[in-house]
Amino acid sequence: MVNISSADVARLRKVTLAGMMDCKKALEESNGDFEKAIEIIRKKGQAVANKRADREATEGVVLSKVTDDARLGAMIVLNSETDFVAKNAEFISLATKILDLALLKNPANLDELKALPVDNTKVAEKVTEFVGIIGEKLDLSYYEKVEAPYVQAYIHPGNRLATLVGFSKTGLNVQVYKDVAMQVAAMNPVAVDKEDVPEKIVAQEIEIGKEQAKREGKPENMLEKIAQGKLGKFYKESTLLNQEFIKDNKMNIRQYLQSADKEITVTAFKRYTLNL
Repeated sequence: MVNISSADVARLRKVTLAGMMDCKKALEESNGDFEKAIEIIRKKGQAVANKRADREATEGVVLSKVTDDARLGAMIVLNSETDFVAKNAEFISLATKILDLALLKNPANLDELKALPVDNTKVAEKVTEFVGIIGEKLDLSYYEKVEAPYVQAYIHPGNRLATLVGFSKTGLNVQVYKDVAMQVAAMNPVAVDKEDVPEKIVAQEIEIGKEQAKREGKPENMLEKIAQGKLGKFYKESTLLNQEFIKDNKMNIRQYLQSADKEITVTAFKRYTLNL
């Protein structure tokens, strides 16, 4: 039998992040062939993944980050089965590596991200590899990006909620950008402004308003007017620029931004949360 040194085991562990015993067994099985040992660990990951395919991966981490020039931001969700694994340093390291790759390569969508090369394999295969290492079903389930003159990222403590917000101008006090990113996290708006709300949601809110007014016994000829009034309240509560600023409810987000720069606005935002 080939003598497997602790240095060989450590090197394989560094590449695969598998456990020490798993690395030793893989090297023994491969007769000391490093590349074959990597393949054994990857196949083990695939085998575990197949066994756990029917399990629910509803825990995990939500991470967001921007490039050094703050013109591109990306957000990913890497799911696990348990909160215990979600807090595992190696699991978070994998998620961070995928996020950094997304910022470097700027893929168009989740499928493109999964197909990107990483550590002599693909992102999707790397995730499968970790199934064997960690022993739980994992799933890279979400990826979005925002491109703008300035993008701000925010991750709520615990890595279960994150946001990205794009702004039309750079050069402001960074706290302004951070405040708006935190506003998105706290208030969960459906759109940037009134005109950005999908027609389907507008129609739904009008119908809800009419139904509520009807139940309250309002006359038929007043239902539309009452529903439009309720729609205005919906816009105020649910569109970012019209929401009351959580740090100062005497102004909305549009007014807060304009107090810093008359011409700045929000161009886009993304928000994702795991069950809190």
